[in-house]
Amino acid sequence: MSLPAPVRSLRAWLQRLSADGRLAVARPGIGLKHEAAAVANRLDGARATLFPRPGGREGTIVSGLVSSRAWMAEALGTTEDALVAHFTRAAADPMPWRELSGGPAQEVVHRDGIDLLRLLPVPTLNEHDSGPYISAGLMISRDPETGVQNVAILRCQISGPDRIGVLVLPRHTDSFYRKAEAAGRGLEVALVVGVDPACLLASQAIVPLGHDELEIAGALTGAPLDVVRCLTNGVRVPAEAEIVIEGRLLPEVREPEGPFGEFPQYYGERAKRHVMQVDAVTHRESPIFHMIVGGGLEHLLLGAIPREATILAALRRSFPGVEDVHLSLGGVGRYHLYVKLRKTQDGEGKNVLLGAFAAHYDIKHAVVVDTDVDIHDPREVEWAVSTRFQADRDLLVVAEAQGSKLDPSGRDGVGAKMGLDATVPVGAPPMKFRRIAVPGQAEVDLGAAIDPAADWRAAAGLTHG
Repeated sequence: MSLPAPVRSLRAWLQRLSADGRLAVARPGIGLKHEAAAVANRLDGARATLFPRPGGREGTIVSGLVSSRAWMAEALGTTEDALVAHFTRAAADPMPWRELSGGPAQEVVHRDGIDLLRLLPVPTLNEHDSGPYISAGLMISRDPETGVQNVAILRCQISGPDRIGVLVLPRHTDSFYRKAEAAGRGLEVALVVGVDPACLLASQAIVPLGHDELEIAGALTGAPLDVVRCLTNGVRVPAEAEIVIEGRLLPEVREPEGPFGEFPQYYGERAKRHVMQVDAVTHRESPIFHMIVGGGLEHLLLGAIPREATILAALRRSFPGVEDVHLSLGGVGRYHLYVKLRKTQDGEGKNVLLGAFAAHYDIKHAVVVDTDVDIHDPREVEWAVSTRFQADRDLLVVAEAQGSKLDPSGRDGVGAKMGLDATVPVGAPPMKFRRIAVPGQAEVDLGAAIDPAADWRAAAGLTHG
């Protein structure tokens, strides 16, 4: 079977989805406040949704672009079972981008009198969100000392005609910002909305400081990503992007932002956050605005898959028997980890659990299973726990550990971690844990074995009554 060709623009991906019925087109005029998000949620994981003239105004919104692992793999030109390995290779061997003198992202330019809500169809998503949010924007920042870029998806509240409240977490964007602020300057940034799946996924890569995620995007599709330089600062952005908002994170300025519906399906609290001053907006002709509904499949999967790649690579460095990992959707793609281990000695399962907790602080509960268990099937994992785990022997609890600040059951990001070793003891008798199986079941040709037109009474020989 030949692999599909990777796509390198949002519009190419929409055409692919439309060709086989995976893109729904809403009636014009669906409301910007909650209504578009409600429709998108009803179709989440089944079809992407295009909203023409939302709220009765010019513009188009799209949602649900990568709300399936299989879709994401297809967009990158690989298969679902090879997706994590594909991402791991791209992150380890990034491809430098190619700078152009201009591109579609700068077909239309706005510099004066900017009013974001007039220019763009920015929706309000969940019930108690503080207002319209840009939820699928790539915040691209530039190290003020080295010029190296960072890419992240940060939640961005429209706070004024040309001001955006931004939740900047203590990671790479924050590191760049602190350097700029210490020098008394704002941090040059660009907020990019409407990019191809590779750029979306690459933005979530967990890589050391000094790695430009746009180079990972190129490696994911096998070709250098075309970029253009912003008009008002030195940030480089994808040339095929739909919308680019150029500006600066202001030094020594904080303003209220939030609440906002986050991936755990709870609201991130309101607090004083960083502020982006907008200097220019550029976009394609008839731009398409990408919306990610907080807590939906698109939100969860974009965070889960890069984390899986990072965790898998970290575990394999110490435990070569680790074959695969999976962050379950029931664990909001962050908190629950399943590990498939080819175990060689007793006690190894618990060591793997400790390694998993060290690989990413978000992991709250982890389960290690044997290679005969499908870790992408929660029923299979639960079966392994129910038949191969004893709490007094196989349970690992770590108290007062760093976790996610968005976990409402924790204490400002501090909580407990629990690991379950649901692997078979190495010295167990061969038949004690052997799974039942019917020979030839997988090879049965149901089309040949079943007669769909048969009458059951006649087949059973019941000629009377």
